[in-house]
Amino acid sequence: MIVAVAEPSQVGQARRLAGEQAKNAGLNDQKAGRVALVATELATNLTKHAGQGYLMLNRFADADGEGVELLSLDKGPGIADLNRALSDGYSTSGSLGGGLGAVARVADRFAIFSRPGLGTAVLARFTAAPAPSDRERIGIGAVVEPYPGERVCGDGWAYAGGTVLVVDGSGHGEQAARASAVAIDTFLADPDRDCVGLVEAIHRALGPTRGAAVAVARVDRKEQVVRFVGIGNIVGAMVAEGQLRHMVSHNGTAGHIAPRIREFVYPFTGEPTLILHSDGMSGRWNLGSFPGLLAAHPALIAGVLFREYRRERDDCSVVVLRAPR
Repeated sequence: MIVAVAEPSQVGQARRLAGEQAKNAGLNDQKAGRVALVATELATNLTKHAGQGYLMLNRFADADGEGVELLSLDKGPGIADLNRALSDGYSTSGSLGGGLGAVARVADRFAIFSRPGLGTAVLARFTAAPAPSDRERIGIGAVVEPYPGERVCGDGWAYAGGTVLVVDGSGHGEQAARASAVAIDTFLADPDRDCVGLVEAIHRALGPTRGAAVAVARVDRKEQVVRFVGIGNIVGAMVAEGQLRHMVSHNGTAGHIAPRIREFVYPFTGEPTLILHSDGMSGRWNLGSFPGLLAAHPALIAGVLFREYRRERDDCSVVVLRAPR
């Protein structure tokens, strides 16, 4: 869920929606109250310091556990001295009473990316349940937004067992969302099969729908490779040891025309970061324009890329995954 914040009257809406999202995710009353207060602080900062921006309310499930995250994005002046911003006591009436420092203290996970002239992105996560002991130490961040004016999104994604799926249902609206849901359900029914088999199963399942672009990427840390299978215009890229590699996807539409379903293998060393997105985001993004962003939390990377390169002519999804050693 994305809440546009451009004036003080929208702060209350952000607070209410954040509280509802927290309760729906199973957070207790005390923690849900903290989520609402953090939403107030972040939304107030958007109007006061940046003039406008977005507050994204999402659920998460990765190495941090499961819960609700708030992601604040703006194109304001940025923060020149992060240490001061996190230590000062400035706040507004009715909020936490400690500015960003208080947000950092009450959140279960806090992260920030800001540079002068490059805006600010703030992440605050609240866990409803810890990560299972057998969950991989994968960090994931994602932003999904429907075509302007639509209530449902034809883009979607899913993650299971080291493998991520990104899907873009053809067109937008209800039929695109249905195709996306079919692809996700098929993926989650057996996420451990080989990547070619996964995409073949999705291709068959999408036959009765209008079809979709799909991509599956699997981090194989034992072999130190990323396995990638794509049909259509999902962009996939891997960054490892400072080197960017774009992954190959074949032309076609899953469910209708898929002349080739082939796996490509990309070796890596160190800690790979995967970036996958639909054509609702320009493929001309450049991480080098944002010094230090690659080292930030995956949710901040996804948020900044969305903020800077979002196209308004389609649904949009961007998913960032990092696999530590």
